[in-house]
Amino acid sequence: MRTKKKPPERKRPGYFGRFGGRFVPETLSVPLEELARSFRRVAREKGFQRGLDTLLKTYAGRPTPLFFARRLTEYCGGARIWLKREDLLHTGAHKINNCLGQALLAERMGKRRIIAETGAGQHGVAAATAAALLGIECEVYMGEEDMARQEINVFRMEVLGARVIPVRTGSKTLKDACSEALRDWAASFASTYYLLGSTVGPDPYPRMVRDFQAVIGRETKRQFRSVAGRLPDFLVACVGGGSNSLGFFHPFRSDPVEFVGVEAGGAGLKSGRHAASIIRGRPGVLHGSYSYLLQDGGGQVQPTHSISAGLDYPGVGPEHSHYFASGRASYVSVTDRQAFDAALLLSRREGIIPALESAHAVAWSCRLARKLPKNRHIIICLSGRGDKDLETIRKERGGSLPNCVG
Repeated sequence: MRTKKKPPERKRPGYFGRFGGRFVPETLSVPLEELARSFRRVAREKGFQRGLDTLLKTYAGRPTPLFFARRLTEYCGGARIWLKREDLLHTGAHKINNCLGQALLAERMGKRRIIAETGAGQHGVAAATAAALLGIECEVYMGEEDMARQEINVFRMEVLGARVIPVRTGSKTLKDACSEALRDWAASFASTYYLLGSTVGPDPYPRMVRDFQAVIGRETKRQFRSVAGRLPDFLVACVGGGSNSLGFFHPFRSDPVEFVGVEAGGAGLKSGRHAASIIRGRPGVLHGSYSYLLQDGGGQVQPTHSISAGLDYPGVGPEHSHYFASGRASYVSVTDRQAFDAALLLSRREGIIPALESAHAVAWSCRLARKLPKNRHIIICLSGRGDKDLETIRKERGGSLPNCVG
């Protein structure tokens, strides 16, 4: 018997499969539609893209290197491990890619005030940097708990001229900072641009942030082909909201390359103290988008925990949700302790201190490499440097560190 072909799925604007959309109060519908129109317009403008490319090269420091981690590979055994060095960008993380793009868009739209949310502080620093470069007022919402563990980044934002607004409600972390920024924007959108930092939130933010971050994957594909003459076997990146990982994955989406997203396992998945939104979550609505999130039986958002402030978020972007549901990407988790040990391992094997967020990807890649033959290749998106986490590392070890790792 001949089977009928399934008709192709109709794509709905703002959706990735069944995930995404705009679940917002009517007060936000107008600014979101204005933003979507403006983004569509500049996406077609060669002049806008040339201006952004120039800033990425001359100001942010692109292209970033693709580095073969020889000593880490030797230590792990098995597959060869490479690092895409986003930590070498101006401000110390991949966040500057998106912030320069959105700040230029804000300028084009005539908005003279930027607001942003931040967890680990890297997005806040990048937003403040882009605002200072363009002469735009900047205010950053940050949870009080995150401010305490990221004091250096708070001070960096202030030095750059931004006002950091502490959020004292809820868990006092990134989720609550996002909520406050959205409330501000609803009341001030006539003059204010909301510079969202990840591939979360209502359309067009998930695809807009991904597109501004896709420079990571485009460079990686070109660089790896030039040194290896082929595609890599695995791309591995940490996943909180999802901007570094989606920017890394997206240019490879039609290629036979395996994607692995590493979530924050916190104190362990069984402990309930984690931020593994995909592995332990269910679909629901958070911050204006339908995606996987951590929620209880009544649909209330659950508290999260991670040693890394940038992964301490109860949801994930809708495109990641679609990748998971469709099987395009695999999602795993790494505990606080495993990420901490991986940060020390990379520091001492390669002389590179990674952000604790990125250390989650390093930890899983080492585990994966041991299971693979030596002719396989793993590329890690090293999304940020670890300066901001040194105090956390010091406190975790009680002020002392072991002489060696492993």
